[in-house]
Amino acid sequence: MSDKLLIGCVADDFTGASDAASFLAKSGMRTMLFNGVPKTEQSYEMDAAVIALKTRTEETGKAVEDSLEAVKWFQKQDACHIYSKYCSTFDSTPDGNIGPILDAILDECKEKSSIICPALPVNGRTVSQGKLYVNGVPLDESPMKNHPLTPMWESDLGKLMEPQSKYPCIKVTEEIMKGSKEEIEQYIAKESQGKEKFYLIPDYVKDEDAAKIAEVFGDMKVLSGGSGILTELGKKYCGKAEGAAMPSSATEGRGIVLAGSCSQATLEQIRVFQEAGHYSCKIDPVKLLDGTDTPERIWPCVLEESQGKEILIYSSDTPEQVKKMQDIGKEKVANAIEKAISDLAVLAEKDGFRRIIVAGGETSGAVTKKMGYDAYLIGESIAPGVPVMIPAENPQIRLVLKSGNFGQPDFFLRALKMTAKEK
Repeated sequence: MSDKLLIGCVADDFTGASDAASFLAKSGMRTMLFNGVPKTEQSYEMDAAVIALKTRTEETGKAVEDSLEAVKWFQKQDACHIYSKYCSTFDSTPDGNIGPILDAILDECKEKSSIICPALPVNGRTVSQGKLYVNGVPLDESPMKNHPLTPMWESDLGKLMEPQSKYPCIKVTEEIMKGSKEEIEQYIAKESQGKEKFYLIPDYVKDEDAAKIAEVFGDMKVLSGGSGILTELGKKYCGKAEGAAMPSSATEGRGIVLAGSCSQATLEQIRVFQEAGHYSCKIDPVKLLDGTDTPERIWPCVLEESQGKEILIYSSDTPEQVKKMQDIGKEKVANAIEKAISDLAVLAEKDGFRRIIVAGGETSGAVTKKMGYDAYLIGESIAPGVPVMIPAENPQIRLVLKSGNFGQPDFFLRALKMTAKEK
């Protein structure tokens, strides 16, 4: 293990940060996750640090400013490498934030190039001929094209970056990636002639491709992408095999699932949870907005009706119902749901719940902010990219925060079981 901070990762939302942290921990790195840029001078024993921001949907100028603040914190820790982590479905529109953030990081670090590598094959995200696919379907033809916050109408990563970035992209296709490192470098040198700065888009179709990408591009100061290559980068940087000791995933106390995501995966996970006979309660955004329902009114009823069972509270709904809700006001509805779910998480913790599972990126960010924990140890994963997290300030708590699209159909059941200490 090194005494230096080997990699500093800045993530665009909290579930993206926990996703990245889980893949770094899998490589054997001592990994810490921070909710925002640390404000204290406390030191931690860590090889990798991940800072969770909210830049995925933030106003672009603020997103760039926040990202640079995180990068400068990493620079103070003498980080060897900077990694900009974004969604594995790229999550972008022509005026999206990924390009401006990457441009600013390249300029701050005085680097000429970086890679764009959003693929995560284990979760069905692949890049072929520079195009991003979701479960074999081009991004712009997948269900993600109708994402309520960041609709995805293009699958060519170069074309996605062109309207956003000051710098051009160079595709490094599967055929080129089959060459030696020297041959790939020669190709890049030829293609980048006359370019002030540029981005490289390597094809990444199979899990095994990560090792080659880490070998060829891992020495770069600035890298970017999803979580797919982070385990191989971690191995390259610290030379430690998988299977390093991790903190225990289990703790005492009841468990609760809080779901704000409306993804198809989360809707299926809710169905499986309910069919297993567990207690669930759906909250109505309209009643939250008009004050008919409040967390303080909902929670006592949930406690009484659940009769000691594991609990699911959700606002998730079908795309048709979501569209109806958005007619009221997308921001108003989202804010009401996030506030209610985060308030319910705090009420649950006060009543002895120690295992808290949250579905949805924005929802997870709201919950962690409300609970007030700023630093987390990273434990084992429930599913690829979804680790158990232990607040450094309260090691009795187990948090599991998943992006809406992640996890198996029985994910909620698995998470509750893995975090429960056997009696």
